[in-house]
Amino acid sequence: MSLSDPLGDMLTRIRNAQRARQSRCVAPASKLRENVLDVLKREGYIRAFATEQLRPGISVISIELKYSEGEPAIKEIARVSKPGRRVYSKIAELPKFYSGLGISILSTPKGVMSDNEARAANVGGEVLCRVF
Repeated sequence: MSLSDPLGDMLTRIRNAQRARQSRCVAPASKLRENVLDVLKREGYIRAFATEQLRPGISVISIELKYSEGEPAIKEIARVSKPGRRVYSKIAELPKFYSGLGISILSTPKGVMSDNEARAANVGGEVLCRVF
């Protein structure tokens, strides 16, 4: 099965698993997905993630979801830049999401990082998704 938007698929798996109150979910592995999950872990939206190899050439990422008093840590997660419409932003023009309570995840020349890290590094790039 071919996916046109692998990152969007992973975000939907996370969203669906949290609505079903599951403790973890599984998604196919890729470097971009691992980098996005690393940002989510650093920002405190997920507990952990681990890459497992099913067989040679086929890997999956096991994502451990985070809850606080029974409520999911991620209230909203949405894809911004899609395959049909890429969204790029200069760092000066990047708006704060939910007045700074949420984060935007960017793919920059210095790697995948949150909007706060991108502002500190003074680099813009493609806005991958927004998380609150």
